[in-house]
Amino acid sequence: MILETIEVGGCRSYLVGCPKTFVAAVIDPEISAIERYRGLASRHGLSIRFAIDTHTHADHFTGAREIAHALGAKVVMSHVSPAPFVDIKLDDGDMLRVGDMRITAMSTPGHTADSTCLLIEDHVFTGDTLLIGGTGRTDLPTGDPDQLYDSLFGRLLELDPATHVHPAHEYKGRSGTTIGEEIRTNPRLQKTGRAEFVEMMRSLDLKAPTHLTEALRVNMSGAKSVAQTLAEAAAAVPFISIEELSRRIAARQNDLVVLDVREKDLFDAGHIAGATWLPRGQLELRVNEVFPDPTIRIVAVCEFGKISTLAAATLRSLGYLHAAALDGGMNTWREANLGVEA
Repeated sequence: MILETIEVGGCRSYLVGCPKTFVAAVIDPEISAIERYRGLASRHGLSIRFAIDTHTHADHFTGAREIAHALGAKVVMSHVSPAPFVDIKLDDGDMLRVGDMRITAMSTPGHTADSTCLLIEDHVFTGDTLLIGGTGRTDLPTGDPDQLYDSLFGRLLELDPATHVHPAHEYKGRSGTTIGEEIRTNPRLQKTGRAEFVEMMRSLDLKAPTHLTEALRVNMSGAKSVAQTLAEAAAAVPFISIEELSRRIAARQNDLVVLDVREKDLFDAGHIAGATWLPRGQLELRVNEVFPDPTIRIVAVCEFGKISTLAAATLRSLGYLHAAALDGGMNTWREANLGVEA
C-alpha cells in the first residue's frame, strides 16, 4: 500500500493507493490541502477515485466534495451521514475496492453517529474514534459516550494488537501507534468498565472547536463556508491598491466612483473624500437608483476589504462590469495616513 500522511494544523488526512493499479483514495480530506493531495498523487502516479470522510467533522471543512468535482472522484461516507453530496454510503462491513486494495468499513458511532473506521490490510484509519493517547469527544452533536464505549471495547480494540492506527487528529507530532500500544498506554482506555468510561467522558470539560457551527453546517449540508465564499468572490473581481486610488483622487481624475459599503456610523466617522455611501445590506435594492449608468467604474470600499470584495462581486453579477474592490479597506487607508473626511 502506498501511504502518505498530510497534516494541516492538528488535523491528519491520508492518501492511500494501490501500488499495482495506481488507484487511490483520500481519507478525511481537508479543503485547504486539495493541491497537496493532487501533488502527492502525481508524484506516485496515482489516480484519486474516492474521497472518504470517516465522520461529519466539526472542527474543519471537508474537501471531499471539491476533490470529487475536480477529479471526478466519488464521495464516500457512512450510510447514516446527513450530507446530501455523498455518492457511496457504506454500511458496517461494506468493502470498497480501490484497485487491488480493499477498504472495509467498520461502524463505530460515539464521537458522532456516523463515525466509521476504515480497515486496510494491517492498518486502521480511526477518524476521531480513537486518537493517539486519547479518544474522540462525545459532547458534540450526535455524540454518545455509551456508543463510543461499545465501538472501542466491543469492536476496535478487538483488532489484532499489531494493527497500525491512523487517527484524524494528532496535536503533539507523534508519528504513529498500534492497537496494542493504545490498549497499554492510552489513559482513557484504562477505564474499562462501561459506567466509569461513560462518567469520564461526560465529565470532560473541553473547549468547543473554533468553527463548530460553521463546520457542521457546511459539512452536513454541502453549503459554502464564509472563507470559501470570500475566496470565490476574490477570484471574480479585480482590486485597486490604496496608492493607485489615492493617486487618482489627488489627480482629480473623474473616471471612477468610490462606493463605501460600511454601515452609516462608520461612514460618518471618516470616509474617503467624495465617496458615495450605500451599505452592503441595501446594495441590490438601491443600486439602480444610485448608479443608473452600468458602465461606470466603481471601487467598493469597506473597513477591512472583505465586505467590499463581496460587494464588488455582487455588482459584477448585476451587470456593473467595471466594479472593483479596494485592496485592504479603510483600515489600511488610515494606517497609510491617507486623508479622510467626516
